[in-house]
Amino acid sequence: MGTILKIIREAVMQAFQQLNGNKLRSFLSLLGISIGIFSIIGVLSAVDSLEDNVKGSLDKLGDDVVYVTKWPWADTGGDWWKYLKRPEPTFSDYEVIKEKVHLAETASYALNIGFRTIKHQSSSVDGSFLAAISLEYGEMTGLGLEKGRYFSPSEYNRGANKILLGNDIATNLFGPIEPIGREVKIDGRKFEVIGVIEKSGEALINIMDYDEAMLITYPTAAKMVNVKSTHHFGSNISVKAKEGVALEDLKDEIKGVVRANHRLKPRSDDDFSLNQMSMLASMLDNFFVVLNILGIVIGIFSFLIGGVSVANIMFVSVKERTSIIGVKKALGAKKRIILLEFLIESTILCIIGGIIGMFIIQAATMILTNVLEFELYMDMGNILLGLGASIFVGIISGFVPALQAANMDPVEAMRK
Repeated sequence: MGTILKIIREAVMQAFQQLNGNKLRSFLSLLGISIGIFSIIGVLSAVDSLEDNVKGSLDKLGDDVVYVTKWPWADTGGDWWKYLKRPEPTFSDYEVIKEKVHLAETASYALNIGFRTIKHQSSSVDGSFLAAISLEYGEMTGLGLEKGRYFSPSEYNRGANKILLGNDIATNLFGPIEPIGREVKIDGRKFEVIGVIEKSGEALINIMDYDEAMLITYPTAAKMVNVKSTHHFGSNISVKAKEGVALEDLKDEIKGVVRANHRLKPRSDDDFSLNQMSMLASMLDNFFVVLNILGIVIGIFSFLIGGVSVANIMFVSVKERTSIIGVKKALGAKKRIILLEFLIESTILCIIGGIIGMFIIQAATMILTNVLEFELYMDMGNILLGLGASIFVGIISGFVPALQAANMDPVEAMRK
């Protein structure tokens, strides 16, 4: 045990002497290892962070919900023109689903009216997105409010001029002033602010960008715009399955009800799409796999360059210490001891490069988290993977030089 510790101590000292002896050569060698670690572990950490955020967003939206939309979420196979001709889901579709789909626990409707300017006294916010929703929308989507309340049934039924504001809109329009109970104007119509939606900026997947959204009830929208116009930004119906009901059974029932409401002939194709979150999850899984492979490929090439550089350092080190190696062997040092000494030295060099790369990743994640308002992190699994990769490259890079040193003839070595 004492011999091994002595070998490790000497190898560590030699590694730092190599770094200090030729700073430029050492820097360029370690740079390849650092870039390799940055490429592999950086991409894996980013993908893990993205994946966790996306899965959290999908879980929040629910895996027991069917979305009735104009466009399919899966690959259209080049038939986009066919889907373009389809009608948007209507409020009538929503009403008939609520009435006749018995496997559904609840359903909600959302009509994306478009961009509007909202005003309060002398302040205004342009480009705010206005949407009209059914009463069940808040519960269906898990819509959270930072302050205020949701629409009441009586306000919904009579089409009261009440409005929910996105967090950014409320901040830009009112600043430090309390927005609840204040009056705003959209297209010359007055609305009372009854709630402010909680900030959702960090979520990568949302039904809409609530931070820049304004929500009114569908009956209210029917009084101010032509809700049947084809010039709106689309609509969708969300249908939540009853507990224990399979989504495929729910989709079959929705399909029959909507086809009947659209009066489609038996052999006619559907003019609507039934989507679910698992479709998005499947596509995103494939996307994340591609990103991981890309990072690994880039990292491997960087490791090759760095590994060759470390091998060159080790060959130079062997040449510079030939006489010392000869003396050690003459005094009885075994081949495996010499081999181990140089392998540890090359591994230490690669570990140093790997640690530098991981420090760069950590700094980058901290900066990007603050800039993007999206949490990036490097977990322990990726840290251990980075150290493991560094050790592996160190062993591979140092093996041939170490073997050359171990096989030296002591007499010939001492002459040099």
